[in-house]
Amino acid sequence: MPNYVLLPEAAALLAGANRVLVIGCSGGGKTTYSQKIATTFGLEFQSLDRDVRWLPGWKEREKGEQRSIIFELARRERWVMDGSGASTFDLRLPRTDLVLWVRVPRRVALLGLAKRVSRHYGTVRPAMAEGCPEPLPDRAFLSYIWNFERKYAPLFVRSIDLYGPQVPVVLLNSHGEMDRLLRLARKADESQSDTATKSTIKAENRA
Repeated sequence: MPNYVLLPEAAALLAGANRVLVIGCSGGGKTTYSQKIATTFGLEFQSLDRDVRWLPGWKEREKGEQRSIIFELARRERWVMDGSGASTFDLRLPRTDLVLWVRVPRRVALLGLAKRVSRHYGTVRPAMAEGCPEPLPDRAFLSYIWNFERKYAPLFVRSIDLYGPQVPVVLLNSHGEMDRLLRLARKADESQSDTATKSTIKAENRA
């Protein structure tokens, strides 16, 4: 069983985290969410789609090269990494302070995909590799989303148990919960900053 935490605890952890892993089914909004987190907390935004997996023309990098790139990215000190591939959890989870699992219902993910295609079809969307314009989803991709909870979520759970049993994991089951976590984390960050400022002032006064 992963080390699940509730939103209030996750917010405090997110406010102080150096390395955050965002996972979940395609269409759930994890890329946009990762970018918001990166901007809010001054973390480097890393995208497996943009930085690791794809080359121009939708050519996939060789698996060994992908793992080498991920290894180097994970070694960095402060990041939020957007990407779900459980096959590289062994490289990423040991370096992760907090996992955000965007686990929205199937209908929400499919609607998110439809909106993405409508907005970006034929162009390269943000956080995608150069030379990879947004396509119409094929049957395999739609099947991935449709069957995610049955086929892939259990693999996530097993991989987290194997490679990061101690890493806190928060489940975000709606966009509302995603927004709430970010609001709480901002407040926690502000509180931590105020406390640090007061401690500095006290120390200076004693000196």
